[in-house]
Amino acid sequence: MAKYLTREALEKFKKELDYLENIKRKEIAEQLKNAISFGDLSENAAYIEAKEAQSFLEGRILELRKTVSQAQLMHKKENGEIQIGSIVFVSSKDVKGKFQIVEPEEADVINGKISHYSPLGKALIGKTKGTELKIETPEGEIKYKIINIS
Repeated sequence: MAKYLTREALEKFKKELDYLENIKRKEIAEQLKNAISFGDLSENAAYIEAKEAQSFLEGRILELRKTVSQAQLMHKKENGEIQIGSIVFVSSKDVKGKFQIVEPEEADVINGKISHYSPLGKALIGKTKGTELKIETPEGEIKYKIINIS
């Protein structure tokens, strides 16, 4: 299944993958080698910790390989509808906001990147400029108006 990513996100994931495969793996292998030298592995906290770190690392490497192999750079369709990759300007009663709709792997709410699977992301996909929509949140319903799409 394709993952639609920005060029920036794809490069970030590739750099992280390279770092984990070529540097972090060696560091953890060295930690394991050192921990094994302590002897009895059944009660060796350093060994157990290094094995857990190795397991986590290998899981992240697999995840990144999958994301990078499925990555497709986003291309804007000029139909005026919000899609993955769109930057959307919205306003509500209290706030004006700017969000980019992205894949979950790229989501970063602090930097205005929201997943297309999030409640707001789902509600925005396919909508056009001027559309008003309502989102249910734990604090209650929020009404948004789409001001612009780029």
